[in-house]
Amino acid sequence: MALEVVILAAGQGKRMRSDLPKVLHRLAGRPLLAHVIAAARALKPAKIHVVHGHGGEAVKAAFTGERIEWVEQARQLGTGHALQQALPKVSRAATVLVLNGDVPMVSADTLRKLVRASGKGLAIATSELSDPAGYGRVVRDARGRVQRIVEHRDARPKELAIREWYAGFLAGHASRLAGWLAKVANRNAQKEYYLTDVIGIAAGSGAQVTAIKASETWEVAGVNSRHELAILERAFQNAQSRRLLDAGVALADLWRVDVRGELECGTDVFIDVNCVFEGRVKLGDGVRVGPNCVLRNVSVATGTEVHAFSLLEDAEVGARCRIGPYARLRPGAKLARDVHIGNFVEVKASRIGAGSKANHLSYIGDAEIGARVNVGAGTITCNYDGVAKHRTVIEDDCFIGSDATLVAPVRIARGSYIGAGSTISKDTPAGQLTVARAKQVSLPGWKPKRKA
Repeated sequence: MALEVVILAAGQGKRMRSDLPKVLHRLAGRPLLAHVIAAARALKPAKIHVVHGHGGEAVKAAFTGERIEWVEQARQLGTGHALQQALPKVSRAATVLVLNGDVPMVSADTLRKLVRASGKGLAIATSELSDPAGYGRVVRDARGRVQRIVEHRDARPKELAIREWYAGFLAGHASRLAGWLAKVANRNAQKEYYLTDVIGIAAGSGAQVTAIKASETWEVAGVNSRHELAILERAFQNAQSRRLLDAGVALADLWRVDVRGELECGTDVFIDVNCVFEGRVKLGDGVRVGPNCVLRNVSVATGTEVHAFSLLEDAEVGARCRIGPYARLRPGAKLARDVHIGNFVEVKASRIGAGSKANHLSYIGDAEIGARVNVGAGTITCNYDGVAKHRTVIEDDCFIGSDATLVAPVRIARGSYIGAGSTISKDTPAGQLTVARAKQVSLPGWKPKRKA
């Protein structure tokens, strides 16, 4: 039987106190809705339908290119009403899995259990809290069978004492779900059509309602405020830290590392405190990342050390390199093995050959640097003429003196030496010392001005 997923994402999220639609607020660097869609995709459904409402155009624009069937809920009249908008687009023969766009940490395993259990009637996700204030309670009969869900605002004192709560996900056959949903009324404190009422209607019709309890409370926790989002961020990052530790990665502090994408690590990797990994990052065996570093879409090969306060973005780093502290690799930086990029050195759209070094206060942009090159402190490649970018080529075994200015396009031939303080705007001959400085003049008798 085909599976179709409906994600309810039309809410405004007033408690977020933001103009941004709630489902576009970010957890681990991605919108809340993106996490839910990823979990749904893991089940390989025939279709994913997203019900949008508040800020719908912004929500759709954030997922351009995704294979999503968009459904508008023009008037937000409750979760039951939202599902009613989507069901006409769902195959009547399909199994429907209903998710919430603001519950980002649900696992694909829990969703699979829901779908499997729905074959007997209706399956719902639940959890238990010592204080489930604000959540709908799961009411069972004397034999433990699920009878209905009562919303917190409509619950009586005895029902408020129940610790099991409905986590907002359910699965069932599309045609039966449509029939139950047609009987939902809005006789409640909010005057809304609750999707939770479907559960009582299904149970009352004799259908079996199966509760699947989430293994972790945070897995089914929703986001209704910035405080809840911050708590979930820490839960998410702590789960990532446990995964890294289980894989053999050494973390200086499991509470002070943020993974906002995919982080793949080899053996004996060490990560110090306050490091952020975004996009796709791959760290080879024995890589060490110092404190307060940011790595975004980067591959770092075996044995390389990234020292404190370095920023690496869209770059490739070879084996046994030394980066930082306070270094910046910008998009297009590609370092061969044994390269040193030191403090306050910036590299952009450049290739640097094996064994080359730029240890201090330099800018290398749009450059091709060969092997065993020494770039002196304060050297810059002048790659932009105000209109276009130009490339600097430094061949193997060159020595660039401190405070040199290389005006592109220019080629520094193999084995060249560039005198300190030189401005080089013409190609240099191989194996020679080239010096380009203004004449030095001293003025005898000159005296500095003095204050009266």
